Amino acid sequence: MENRKKVAFYTLGCKLNFSETSTIARSFEDEGFDRVDFEEVADMYVINTCSVTENADKQFKQVVKKAMKLNDKAFVAAVGCYAQLKPEELAAVDGVDLVLGATEKFKITDYINDLSKNDFGEVHSCEIADADFYVGSYSIGDRTRAFLKVQDGCDYKCTYCTIPLARGISRSDELNNVLKNAYEISQQNIKEIVLTGVNIGDYGKGEFGNKKHEHTFLELVQELDKVKGIERLRISSIEPNLLKNETIEFVSKSRTFVPHFHIPLQSGSNDILKLMKRRYQREIYTERVNKIREVMPHACIGVDVIVGFPGETDEHFLETYRYLNEMDISYLHVFKYSERDNTEAADMDGVVPENVRVKRSKMMRGLSVKKRRAFYESQLGSTRTVLFESENKEGYIHGFTENYVKVKTPWNPELVNTLHEINLTTIDTDGSVRMEFVAVKV
Repeated sequence: MENRKKVAFYTLGCKLNFSETSTIARSFEDEGFDRVDFEEVADMYVINTCSVTENADKQFKQVVKKAMKLNDKAFVAAVGCYAQLKPEELAAVDGVDLVLGATEKFKITDYINDLSKNDFGEVHSCEIADADFYVGSYSIGDRTRAFLKVQDGCDYKCTYCTIPLARGISRSDELNNVLKNAYEISQQNIKEIVLTGVNIGDYGKGEFGNKKHEHTFLELVQELDKVKGIERLRISSIEPNLLKNETIEFVSKSRTFVPHFHIPLQSGSNDILKLMKRRYQREIYTERVNKIREVMPHACIGVDVIVGFPGETDEHFLETYRYLNEMDISYLHVFKYSERDNTEAADMDGVVPENVRVKRSKMMRGLSVKKRRAFYESQLGSTRTVLFESENKEGYIHGFTENYVKVKTPWNPELVNTLHEINLTTIDTDGSVRMEFVAVKV
């Protein structure tokens, strides 16, 4: 057994990447590798890359450096979005031995021979049009939550986004396979599943560019709600034009789907939404938020917003700021616009100076803190269900309620991965909510 090779993984980017890393890791275990933490000495390091922001590019180099520090003889492979978009650039990073594009990443073990280092990074990439097949994935991390991939790729042509270039056309897993994966996850004492994809509201498109929807997103959630053994299902980011009222209604009465929506807005200005080639105007966004509030007043609503997009004047920015300030939303994910190669936006006029982008980002982040605080305050005195996580943070255990309020209580290892009914009492200085137990639920 001492001859077994050790492999470690590092994931940059989104929940979808985490689900795929986990699936790739299981393929290594099937080939006789032992998986270890990235902080440990390993024979091979696999880095799943992201291309959404400039930071992810820089982070990649830092992660490679970290791996080389742990073992300068280790074999280093790069997969993922950045590996598809700029394979030669990654291959040139000192220490990188193998770079695999979108169609090759799930076959990584086929490319592993003796793990001896290469003088130059070897590249196996593809034309993104070849990425027309679907590989199902799910991640199992800290036992409390799993990410289940249901869809990949995107047919939208947003002017700032590289994801269609990195992941190809929109395609989905078969419904029966999603249900099978969900059932497998439920058998491993995991209490919560988060649905992920690039554009999950577009769920149902088949393989090979088949644009016909075999099933709708609504049918997917209706069927998942019936899977025995799952306590909680959470929808990750979903486009406002694809989040239908029927889905919102269904979630409000669902057995397992929780009242938490993350809906990208990107800008509160219709002028900027047009420049971004988004498929809705802000009036649709307002309708969706109002519908959620009507049937689930206690729901958590998260928002993605990009600041500093080309052509965004001070007026446009303030229009977005005021819009979000008035909206009954719960928190923001703020992205400072960064130019990406081969996107329309990179060649647009009206470039916003970097210092202005930074200032706008800071203002939006401040608004997010205010919104989260107001949402948490609105929940004080209510009874919710919390799922506790596995980390001991300075003597406290944390967890999230069904509507995504972060709570804390003194550390008790017996609480890990258990669901409890609680009362939300006060907001602590770190922004999380203190609680008292009502009853054990599960």
